[in-house]
Amino acid sequence: MSELVKKQISDAKALMDKAINHADNELTKIRAGKASPAMLDDIMVDYYGSPTPLNQVASVNTPDARTIVIQPWEKSLLSAIEKAIMEANLGVNPQNDGIIIRINVPPLTEERRRDLVKKAKAEAEAGKIAIRNIRKDANEKIRKLKTEGVSEDEMKVGEAEIQKLTDTYIVKVDQLSEAKEKDIMTV
Repeated sequence: MSELVKKQISDAKALMDKAINHADNELTKIRAGKASPAMLDDIMVDYYGSPTPLNQVASVNTPDARTIVIQPWEKSLLSAIEKAIMEANLGVNPQNDGIIIRINVPPLTEERRRDLVKKAKAEAEAGKIAIRNIRKDANEKIRKLKTEGVSEDEMKVGEAEIQKLTDTYIVKVDQLSEAKEKDIMTV
């Protein structure tokens, strides 16, 4: 196999790794009834006029499976953090005691669990689509190598390798999705 084809395959593999990591991160953000600091990763707090990630203005901990405790580094940020959490529409109520903010994560209802499973499946499908698009782009690049003297046989071998990679990564996304689904449905 020519070096040009090998490079396309390794580039596609690197992009598929990124797609898997992204899908995993998106699935991690879906809460499964347990308190997790990752639930608050996307929350931006108004810090002296500029939006700043919550974890850069406060420490976020989980003392138990149902509670998140947020301790701002400046007391003046308590109300801004509380407001940001309310606006994030996470379905939780922050409780401000003047020193820290506590969030009690309620147990999930059966209906909410089903909604979260749907959301997890949608994220997994987005990951699969990304992997298929990477396959399509890689195959197009391999076909374009014909102008650089790559033989038909080498192109076919390259496309077959890309297809093997695609199948492997689709299975990985399915495994991530199944694990998340099991996590969500476990009471």
